[in-house]
Amino acid sequence: MQTSVIPLKPISIVRPRPHIFPPKCPQFPLQIKFYKSRMTSVGELIVNSQMDSSLGGGKEIRTLIDYVGKGGIDVGDDLVVLIHHLQYACKRIASLVASPFNSSIGKYVGSSGGSRGEGSERDKPKPLDIVSNEIIISSLQNSGKVAVVASEEDDAPIWLTDNGPFVVVIDPLDGSRNIDASIPTGTIFGVYNRLMEADNLPEEEKALLNSLQSGIRLVAAGYVLYSSATIFCASFGCGAHAFTLDHSTGEFVLTHPSIRIPLRGQIYSVNDARYFDWPEGLRRYIDTVRQGKGRYPKKYSARYICSLVADFHWTLMYGGVAMNPRDHLRLVYEANPLSFLAEQAGGKGSDGRGRILSIQPVKLHQKLPLFLGSPEDIEELESYGDVQQKVNPGYEV
Repeated sequence: MQTSVIPLKPISIVRPRPHIFPPKCPQFPLQIKFYKSRMTSVGELIVNSQMDSSLGGGKEIRTLIDYVGKGGIDVGDDLVVLIHHLQYACKRIASLVASPFNSSIGKYVGSSGGSRGEGSERDKPKPLDIVSNEIIISSLQNSGKVAVVASEEDDAPIWLTDNGPFVVVIDPLDGSRNIDASIPTGTIFGVYNRLMEADNLPEEEKALLNSLQSGIRLVAAGYVLYSSATIFCASFGCGAHAFTLDHSTGEFVLTHPSIRIPLRGQIYSVNDARYFDWPEGLRRYIDTVRQGKGRYPKKYSARYICSLVADFHWTLMYGGVAMNPRDHLRLVYEANPLSFLAEQAGGKGSDGRGRILSIQPVKLHQKLPLFLGSPEDIEELESYGDVQQKVNPGYEV
């Protein structure tokens, strides 16, 4: 049974609480409590070299929890507790993804997965999707700070507690079909303040209403990349910052402060096997930039991993455009959080016509085209007009 939209009563929207968002935004280097990593002498040389270049010469390591706490941007105790539990869940998923035994998980997990009803619009779940979903929801519930969690793996949002100040939307394990080939995967998340003005509504209705907030109301958002390194990249409305998991200590440490996506890149990430199904505008854009005849007079190259988090991470670091022009990616779980992060890094998130964060979700698993990347590249792409693919012949997914 497909998820239906519940008619919602009009309510007045209040602004997020000022002590939570926006936080104060100090300039780096932050004067915060440092975390000393226990490493071998070779490891110390490597890390110290990285810290010298990226953090202005400091040789001590800042952790994720240090950064969001009172010694850093101080997002508030409630959000610090939530992030602590979320990072714990992602460490467990990272270990699971890297385990030589993850292929055997399917023997112990039912094939239905989550709460997907018959005729669900979503992809068939993989065993690791199901386990990752359970890990995150359990951890968020244990935090006591989350009222509602809405997951790509479930048909409807779950009301966890009446006392939680936050709403969390998640894609627990994006790109899970790539795991057997050791291709990077990721977790995507977004955090909103709970709509307290909806507390008097029935539980199902208020859970849905809280989950369908516009992306512009995000308090925090980010992704965790499971690859050669496990990277927790997030924004709390104060720029975009990446933290890398130090396996010798189990801590996420700040390695990429204040990420700024280049104004232009020379890479586009898209499945161009679908080139002949694209609309004319998108074909003209790709043909133009890869010939070096666009506004940026250099030839663009394709680099496509077929893992949204990995493709976006590359784009965030080096510029360009990561895109899926079909109505395929989820507004609530993927497009909004990643667009929020892109904007905090100076980039843009677009559906090919306009800003993602300005779109009001009307359905929990609403799909749309997604274009993320360098601001000048996104603006040039949008100028071609017809870039959204509306047909999808001859493909199973």
